[in-house]
Amino acid sequence: MTTTGPGRPRKQQPSRPGATAREEILDAAAELFTTQGYANTSTRSIAEAVGIRQSSLYHHFNHKDDILEVLLAGTVAGGLAFARRVGAEVPELAVIDGDPGIDSDGPTAAVAARLHAVALYDGTQLCNARWNLGVLYNLPEARSTRFERFMADRQELRGLYRRLGADLPANGWTGAGQTGELAFRLVESLVNLRADGLNTPDSPLQAADAGIVLCGLIDGLAAIRTRSAAIVARLAS
Repeated sequence: MTTTGPGRPRKQQPSRPGATAREEILDAAAELFTTQGYANTSTRSIAEAVGIRQSSLYHHFNHKDDILEVLLAGTVAGGLAFARRVGAEVPELAVIDGDPGIDSDGPTAAVAARLHAVALYDGTQLCNARWNLGVLYNLPEARSTRFERFMADRQELRGLYRRLGADLPANGWTGAGQTGELAFRLVESLVNLRADGLNTPDSPLQAADAGIVLCGLIDGLAAIRTRSAAIVARLAS
């Protein structure tokens, strides 16, 4: 009869969140990548932070790049999935010629709320993650072909912002096609705000609001917020 032993013991008791060793490795790597830098972090130091041998880490990841790939993908996965759901819905109302109206039942409020909801949800994901992994976007390594999937997902998310923003009228602050891009950039700026220790629990809402205000829709912000909250409540998983 064949029996299986308990496996090679850890150097220390697990102290990181995660139901599996793989999840603990990702958490340790996320901390070290964002605090010490990617180039300065070795697989040995990641293993030590988890309390396992370096050889055990290689049972889960063949290379440090494999860890970075998973972490980068996680920074856009939630926001992209939500933006896809918003984009797939048929807008309740469309922008019409003439005075668009900004009351709670107005067409511009309905359209703007879709962009606001995506920005709010995406920004909340970036700000509430355990580690500020968005800072890894600027790594030279993240621009290599090794991470084409991450770059494609981020570009798709950016495109969804643009598509949602394209349904809003141009104004003195934003030209045609720029509204969604502006909202996307405002949300990504939360990464730097967090890195500087300046973010607050209200930062995601403030970034989403800023995109709407710069669209010239400050008078309808309250109505847009109400609709946006309803979209998040309905579509967030």
